[in-house]
Formats: sequence, C-alpha cells, structure tokens
Amino acid sequence: MHKKLIQVEHLSKKFKDESALKNINFSVHEGEIFGFLGPSGSGKTTTIKILTGQLAQTSGQAFVLGNPVEQIDESIYEQIGIVTDNSGLYERLTVYNNLTAFAKLLNVEKERIDILLQRVGLAEHKNKLAKNLSKGMKQRLILSRAMLHQPKVLFLDEPTSGLDPVTTEAIHALLEELKENGTAIFLTTHNMDEATKLCDHVALLNDGLIVEHDSPKALTLKYNLDKRYQILLRNERELILHHSTEAIEQIHHWLLNDELLTIHSCEPNLEKVFLEVTGRELV
Repeated sequence: MHKKLIQVEHLSKKFKDESALKNINFSVHEGEIFGFLGPSGSGKTTTIKILTGQLAQTSGQAFVLGNPVEQIDESIYEQIGIVTDNSGLYERLTVYNNLTAFAKLLNVEKERIDILLQRVGLAEHKNKLAKNLSKGMKQRLILSRAMLHQPKVLFLDEPTSGLDPVTTEAIHALLEELKENGTAIFLTTHNMDEATKLCDHVALLNDGLIVEHDSPKALTLKYNLDKRYQILLRNERELILHHSTEAIEQIHHWLLNDELLTIHSCEPNLEKVFLEVTGRELV
C-alpha cells in the first residue's frame, strides 16, 4: 500500500464571515496525481496555501509528509516543490543561473539542469535573462525549478496555463516520470482534458465543498445516466443510438455484416459531470 503523503481531515477556512473551505477531507498517496478541480474562487489556491504553510486553517487538520502543516519548515521545503501564480524568478539572472542558485540550495547535480531545460524547451534560451522571457517561458522555468530536486510532494496550481500544446505534452511526460518515481502530485487545473489524462483521482470543489471525489473514469461512468452509442457505418452514415434491446440487436447486425466502422460510448466528460453536480460551469 502506498504511503499517504498528504492527509486532510475536516479542514475549514474562514475569511471574516465568508467560508472559503468547508470541512473538506482527502488524501494523496505517493506515486499519485490528485486533481483538485473547481472554478475560480472555489477554494483551490486557499487549500494549496494551507498545505504549504503559507496560510493557517480555521479548523481541522492537514499533514504533509507526516508533518502538521503548522510545523512546516525549511527541512520540509527541501522535499516539496510549489508552482503557483505568485511563484517568482530572479529577473536579473539568466535561465541557467536561476536554476543553479536552487541547485546549490537543494544539493542537486548540475547535470540535471541541462536535462530539464532540454525537456521543457528552454535549452536554447539558457543564457537569456529571466526578465526577457515570455510568459510561457517563465512558466516553464518556474516548473523546472519546482521539479529540479525531484520532490516527494509537488503542488501545481494551473501549471500549463498559457503553454503551447507541444510544451504541455513535454510537461505532462515529466509529471508522469515524477509519479512513476513516487512523487505525490497535487494539481489544480481548469483543463478537464488534462485532469482526465493525468489524474488518478479528482475532487470536484464548489463553494468550498468537495461535491464529488473519485477517479475520472468512475465519475464519468457514474453520471452516464443517458446511455448512448455514436456509430459510423461504412456508407459514411453517422448515428447516435440510445441504449435499448433494439439498439444492441442493430449494432450486432452491423458487426456481423461488417458494416460498422466505429462505435463510441457517449459518457459525459468531467466538465459535464461538474455541471450536472453543481448546476454551474467550470470557469
């Protein structure tokens, strides 16, 4: 059984009279990518700030690497990585020197810097000053810094926002590698395709409450209330059939006669599941 590297129990956070988090519970194990999904203002960033010791909870408990979040110190930061919208860079240092500064602090071999820069598409920009990078390049550099020391826990707040598809794929591959090596990854994203592709489990957050929590596949099957099949026949005819005895017999007939080119089930995606559960869109 994989160890729990993040444990959250009855966590709540109030700002004056407004509740940002309401009695939430979840855990993240080593070698797991956990998606924390919800619209802006639902409590995602607040949760990351509590779990990384930047903000105190109002009630409940949270543990990272077995340590209460109230006791997070420098020794813990050596084992975690963080990417949020306020993650900064040394603007007057080059791309390469931004990473060497952290490599010294974290006792990381310099060879890993070149490997990471290659993987995120920044190798040819290694001597460019950080202040001269585009927004997407800065995001890639911040991600590289957070992954430099192969942390045991990685917090990612919208990590691929604003990145092109090729770079996003490269980042996904890196995250999969970290997962394979046992890193627990806590991911917030608006991109439901990204969550479906990467996450082992997701929690859907709405107004500070976790309204659903399971694997992406389990959730899409749970809310597949109107079962349908999308059909493409050899004569290029396209149909959508509702699940019934007649539909099954018709599909069987097409299969026997080699008339059926493709068949797809029409279960909802995570975005539609969120809309079904909360009555609101994930924006």
